[in-house]
Amino acid sequence: MINAQDEHRRTKEIILTGFGGQGIILAGRILGEAAALGDHRESTFIQSYGPESRGGACSAQVIVSDDIIHYPYVKHPDILICMSQVGYEKFIGTMKPNGILLIDQDLVHPRSKKQDFFSIPATRMAEELGHKMMANIIMLGFLTAVTKVVSLSAAQKAVSKSVPEGTKEINIHAFNRGCDYGQAKLKGRAKKAIGQTGAIL
Repeated sequence: MINAQDEHRRTKEIILTGFGGQGIILAGRILGEAAALGDHRESTFIQSYGPESRGGACSAQVIVSDDIIHYPYVKHPDILICMSQVGYEKFIGTMKPNGILLIDQDLVHPRSKKQDFFSIPATRMAEELGHKMMANIIMLGFLTAVTKVVSLSAAQKAVSKSVPEGTKEINIHAFNRGCDYGQAKLKGRAKKAIGQTGAIL
């Protein structure tokens, strides 16, 4: 779970992972630009592809900070976003103990039932919109709502600036769908926590 102390840490290290063709690299770049240009914070962005550009493993590393970033590579992410099982298996062991895990629930199956995570059917939601390639934008909205690593307005502006002309409206709609889903997840957890507290009392 997210605690207040962790939420207000000055630096957040993030890894987004999946396979080529999902728009992982674009999502990472949008996230970095939202932090730097929208929220006026320091950010770095590193991309990595597997042996095949499309269908092979890929990842994006983003650091967001209020301070100067001296080293741009992420070894132990505070936030891990997985859109493929291969990516999950590769990076899950590197997460910080209190890190936040976000997954595409139809594509990733955590190995431990005790592991806490946030899930969203991002690819399925994108297919329902008629644009499977927008799963990355849906996941970005989900990430923004759940982690608040960047502001909503900064992320929306970065999405609008980064997608092809003629697709801005549908991409913002996809982003908002992911964001709404994330906010609903947080409200659900809050209600559950209150219910559990009440039961104890």
